[in-house]
Amino acid sequence: MLNILVVDDEANIRKSLTLWLKSHDQQVRQATSADEAFAENRLNKFDLVLLDLRLGADNGIELIPKLLADSPWLKIVVMTAYSSIATAVEAMKHGAFDYIEKPFTPEKIDGILEKAEKALALERRLDSLEEDLKSLHPDGVFTSNNLKMQKTLEMARHVAGSEAAILIRGESGTGKTILAKAIHSWSTRARQPLGIVSCPTLQPELLASELFGHARGAFTGAVRDNPGRIAGCDHGTLFLDEIGDLTPAIQPQLLRFLQDREYERVGDPTPRRADVRLIAATNRNLEEAVKAGTFREDLFYRLNVFQLDIPPLRERPEDIEMLAENMLKFFSAANRKKLSGFSPEALNAIKAYPWPGNLRELRNAVERGAILAAGDTVQLGHLPDALQYMKKDPSEQKRPTLEQLEESYIREVLLSASSLQEAAAILGINQATLWRKRKTYGIED
Repeated sequence: MLNILVVDDEANIRKSLTLWLKSHDQQVRQATSADEAFAENRLNKFDLVLLDLRLGADNGIELIPKLLADSPWLKIVVMTAYSSIATAVEAMKHGAFDYIEKPFTPEKIDGILEKAEKALALERRLDSLEEDLKSLHPDGVFTSNNLKMQKTLEMARHVAGSEAAILIRGESGTGKTILAKAIHSWSTRARQPLGIVSCPTLQPELLASELFGHARGAFTGAVRDNPGRIAGCDHGTLFLDEIGDLTPAIQPQLLRFLQDREYERVGDPTPRRADVRLIAATNRNLEEAVKAGTFREDLFYRLNVFQLDIPPLRERPEDIEMLAENMLKFFSAANRKKLSGFSPEALNAIKAYPWPGNLRELRNAVERGAILAAGDTVQLGHLPDALQYMKKDPSEQKRPTLEQLEESYIREVLLSASSLQEAAAILGINQATLWRKRKTYGIED
């Protein structure tokens, strides 16, 4: 089903087109002028616009770039009784998707709808594949031998089919983003976009622009209109990672959107609407943040309609070997190797280590082992330094202190991250805290 805007100054054409489209299960709205069409497009997310080139004194071609500036995904089909190759070429140059001559038959409209649906489906598929490639990882294992994790996965599958807001809670690195992606894929919105925004990685003013969009000239560097993630995820899902870092200035705007499905772009007071299912995640205690006054209580309750708790890896010892072996298969193939597994000493160390960085730290360790392994087995010496404390014989184990584990993990993340900002995001702390810890442990730039 498409959401279609019919723009024509002739009442009979608007009425007949609307009736025919609605009889074929399409959603339709009408506009009689360029200004009305522009306003409708700002209030609703349309997939297709059927646009007459002659709108009284207005030229429909001039409206095309204005509509596309607000909604880059739009498929605009030009309708005109003044058929000519030159007109078609000019419309295409301005961004029109296709061209249809008046009078048109139902078969021609059918063909246009089919073509637009295929194009939109392909674009969504390409966007999804691009997102998957950017975030390719071996962690997508949705089986567990741990009772807590089994309950979380069962509840996630159950709630996926609803429209309820979901709050995923767990320590940094436990796989909250992975679970959010899975919930979207299990939902009725799976064919629609999934947007992911990491709240700690953006400055407050940039986060507002990323979420709600901005108008050209709204701030320095805003050289063009930006529709924002909410508009881009209309009819889909928006995942807000580490929402506990959301600044107080943005919290009322998000609350308004959750309550009324309305929002405004930065620098543009025009109210807009979008149908977006929200999933949020946090590694923070939001109840304490509410008591401290840094997180709105009403927003917390709006977000926490359905809560999913992911246990840390140290509380899932029965899953560690399975996860490590799955990751090794992935990284073995990624590095064009034929690794059969871990040596007994390496596997014992992996199972004994408490994994303060959770799945993310385990993945990093296994990837390192896969890269360094010279034969067909990952040895203990191929794993990170933190695991070298783990001896083969449990009676000989010299367990590291929590401080030693933290220092080792911070060093490892700093080495693999491209910037201090990225390292802080991976660790789930702010840059100032990371800077202090570097000084404490004597870690050089």
